[in-house]
Amino acid sequence: MIISQYMTTEHRECDTLFAQTEALVADGDWEQAEKAYLHFADTTLLHFKKEEETIFPAFEAQTGSAQGPTQVMVFEHEQVRGLVGKMAEAIESKDRDAYLSLTESMMILLQQHNMKEEQMLYAMTDRVLPREKREEILAIIKEATL
Repeated sequence: MIISQYMTTEHRECDTLFAQTEALVADGDWEQAEKAYLHFADTTLLHFKKEEETIFPAFEAQTGSAQGPTQVMVFEHEQVRGLVGKMAEAIESKDRDAYLSLTESMMILLQQHNMKEEQMLYAMTDRVLPREKREEILAIIKEATL
């Protein structure tokens, strides 16, 4: 399995968790919404960790550039982390309107971010890294924990 396939699958898993949480909040099922939200947040943050600690450094080392696409992705990760915190506050205070308002911003940000990663950065990573390095990265990210 190549990096782009693995990480794109993780994007879809995060999207599913995000949608499930949104539906639970909309229904006012706060107990289940909190559990689902924590699962979404943890899964998303672990995904970012895999990228920032393993994939991006390997890409940068191979290309000789720490500027450009990886820098943009890390900046967007910080934006998502900010929304994750605000959404957690809305869940804690059981503020349905605030949470659903934040989901609109999060959905737009994640869709644009994921598209850039999937269509550009992951594809470039798979092209520039030797097969052995890609396999090593996959092994590392499959074992990663928060």
